[in-house]
Amino acid sequence: MRRLAFICLSLLVALAGCSSRFVDFAPNEEAIYDQPIDEVWPQVRQYFSSRGFAFRETPGTAALETEWREEFAGSRVAGYWHRYLVVAKPEGPHRCKLVITRDTRSANTALAAAGSELVWGVDGRTRDNPEGMGSQVALEESMRSATGDVGTLAASKQTARDMVMEWKVFRQIAPVLARDAKKSSDVPEVVVRQNDDIECGVPILGLGKVARPGNVVLLGELHGTRQVPHFIAQSACQAAVQGIPVTVGLEVPDVNQERLQTFVASEGKEADWAKLMESDFWRSPYPDGRNSEAIAYLLEALRKLRARGLDVEVFAFDRPPLNGDAREEAMADTVLEVAGKSRKRAVLVVSGNLHPRQVKGLPWNPGYRPMGLRVAHLRENVFSLDIAYASGTAWICAMNEEQKLDCGVKPAKGKDNGERYFVHLFDGRDKQGYHGIFYVGAVSASLPAVHLGVEPAGDAQATEPRR
Repeated sequence: MRRLAFICLSLLVALAGCSSRFVDFAPNEEAIYDQPIDEVWPQVRQYFSSRGFAFRETPGTAALETEWREEFAGSRVAGYWHRYLVVAKPEGPHRCKLVITRDTRSANTALAAAGSELVWGVDGRTRDNPEGMGSQVALEESMRSATGDVGTLAASKQTARDMVMEWKVFRQIAPVLARDAKKSSDVPEVVVRQNDDIECGVPILGLGKVARPGNVVLLGELHGTRQVPHFIAQSACQAAVQGIPVTVGLEVPDVNQERLQTFVASEGKEADWAKLMESDFWRSPYPDGRNSEAIAYLLEALRKLRARGLDVEVFAFDRPPLNGDAREEAMADTVLEVAGKSRKRAVLVVSGNLHPRQVKGLPWNPGYRPMGLRVAHLRENVFSLDIAYASGTAWICAMNEEQKLDCGVKPAKGKDNGERYFVHLFDGRDKQGYHGIFYVGAVSASLPAVHLGVEPAGDAQATEPRR
């Protein structure tokens, strides 16, 4: 039965033929070799060496640690580093397994400590930012001053066992070890179909249950965090390398649609950034977290994935100046229009967490019909997920005691469920209209990508803020 399921998944590019059974992208079973460690280990070393990984190992042991390797090199915000710790362990006298731990570090400003500023310039030094913090020049200078340990640069980290990588290695070397053994095909239903060398970060547990062809996933976020856009970027990558085309929807005014599409399809040069950032959207006098550094990170990540050959798209679905039910209806219409263009795509839509609800009414408006309810009424396979997070901070706009809108870094209280991202589905829909949650760990505030109207730079440095 497992062999049949594997063949089915191998033949269908969009996974449509086996859609009756949910399959996660992250396997929950170990890859076991029917050979002892001394036979398996030389092939493991060859696997990592042939893929350009430099590594060090202790003589006499079956363990290695790769050197740090940069992914998305040259990206101003999407680049990160990762390394692997690989250990072979016996499973009886003649069998063994690999335990691979992935260590990921990022120095991009979208995931940095609160207070850093992403400046869209060649240099980025200004009167208020003399060190050019957030600019490419500052990043390169910090890298040159590092002592060889990327950990000194890291503003964000994830460390976890990577069973996807364990099965990648298994699929490559098991046939070499035993060509007549059934193990080369007896693998869990996780198949990386294309771009096998693209790294998508630590696998998100449970993501494969919802990010499927034809599904619409409505993610209710807390605006103004670094972690939610990072979660969306990793989700898009992990689904796309499975051969699932992905469309990401952002709660951005739809007048920016052409601008977003153009940037994601661009080479990411200074002129491309300038065109993206010249929109009034980035210069709102009351930035509410939707125009943050982290959203810029997300767009850059999608652009880099597309440049690597993955099928990812983006769309804007907000409709100002509409409010209330009129706004919910307009947003739902846009989501339905985009989702209706192809049943082969997974559509990931991120918005404030009132919009994805699939029940009627709010405490202050019993007749309110959110976007999620409207979308689910006209389409099947619509999943609404609410955000879950550990305590931290977020960039939030709220009314202060003087009844004035106050925007800034505010505390956000949550429940700690560890560092690793995951998706958890309930047995059914809860009273708030959600099918489950997506968890992003401890949250940290993401500042506006453009502060006080700072101009995006083309060939010149960033200008002084407008007064």
